[in-house]
Amino acid sequence: MKHFEVNFDGLVGPTHNYAGLSFGNVASLANAKSSSSPRDAALQGLAKMKALHDMGMQQGVLAPQERPNIYALRQIGFTGTDAEVLAKAAQQAPAIFQAVCSASSMWTANAATVSPSADTANGKVHFTPANLTNKFHRSLEPVTSGRILKAMFSNERYFQHHRHLPDNEHFGDEGAANHTRLCQDYGLAGVEVFVYGRHAFDSSKPAPTKYPARQTYEASEAIARLHGLSEDNTVFMQQNPDVIDQGVFHNDVIAVGNRNTLFYHQEAFANTEAKFAEIQTKFGDDPVHFIEVKSAEVSVQDAVNTYLFNTQLINLPSGEMVIIAPTECQENERVASYLAELVTRDTPIRQVHYFDVKQSMRNGGGPACLRLRVALNDEELAAANQHCLMNDALYGKLTDWVKRHYRDTLAVDDLRDPALLEESRTALDELTQILRLGSVYEFQR
Repeated sequence: MKHFEVNFDGLVGPTHNYAGLSFGNVASLANAKSSSSPRDAALQGLAKMKALHDMGMQQGVLAPQERPNIYALRQIGFTGTDAEVLAKAAQQAPAIFQAVCSASSMWTANAATVSPSADTANGKVHFTPANLTNKFHRSLEPVTSGRILKAMFSNERYFQHHRHLPDNEHFGDEGAANHTRLCQDYGLAGVEVFVYGRHAFDSSKPAPTKYPARQTYEASEAIARLHGLSEDNTVFMQQNPDVIDQGVFHNDVIAVGNRNTLFYHQEAFANTEAKFAEIQTKFGDDPVHFIEVKSAEVSVQDAVNTYLFNTQLINLPSGEMVIIAPTECQENERVASYLAELVTRDTPIRQVHYFDVKQSMRNGGGPACLRLRVALNDEELAAANQHCLMNDALYGKLTDWVKRHYRDTLAVDDLRDPALLEESRTALDELTQILRLGSVYEFQR
């Protein structure tokens, strides 16, 4: 039986914009109010998906959410036709209005936490959508994320879906952005590493003071219970509170793991030595490669600005491990020099491939934010929705779809245009037919 790690990248939605909604995300705030290009953003994302497919990787597509979210505006008291609701909200509550227009679901690392069948008690692949309670604009996502995931992985023989955790900051869950899995092979039982920012029920424990810790220990524990994981294959690590206060809002901004390798910054974790020893003990006799980037080599600020760690760490079909990095890493002299030297060392990482995802980067998300990793065996892969798996034909359909439906430029003020809502619904309705998702959006139900 063959085993794969499939990357499901989020399609950028038609309302991709720079409203600067994410406090604690330095890039998001720095580019607030700039004009965006939804078309370029979507095409950049598709180009990365196609490139990884062409490298021989199993690559999938995850649909965006419906935006503007008219239903959220109606829930908080705005009334009238859709156009009237948009106009009233934009005038009376502009910050809320911008939040319900966010295309943040493009960062599918936050869509869910996934545990492969090799790790779970019942031998199924488990999915739990993230509740994303820390940011209002992202807290609107989990119900639709759950529907989309169920439409992609519907066979109950192989897949089990859970409801997102309680909508409360005590169980703040940001999905796979704070979760990584280490293993010898994707088909073998691994060690699932959950990284949290704070304890919700124990204020005496360390926590950041400037920016919020979005993932709680209690949420991570709950996901492990839901997925039927055992104490033998889980490790709970705390993110360094000081590094959160430097703009590292998710663990995948400061560390990335793949198979037997964890690539991380010196300042990433609290209690690093003890936790790494625990990981190694649970991993077994074969060594885990802990590749530390020291602060003297790359500062936290450079790591955040270039998203050195918000890169994809993947194994090509040849077995070679490579980094998929944004071009910002190539453009920063210190980071580029570090990566050039890294691939000459005696580590599993042998190459770096650079990709232009600037439209996403300006809003605070790099290559790792754009993908949800799902480890599957060949039977599970065959049971998944094949219309969501990248190939030449799908790439052609989706690039044509984007060019027909997406605006070339979008300013924040354009979000109030009722025509944008209709354009988005028309596009998403066609997309569900291309991907064979059924009625996953509220306007279709």
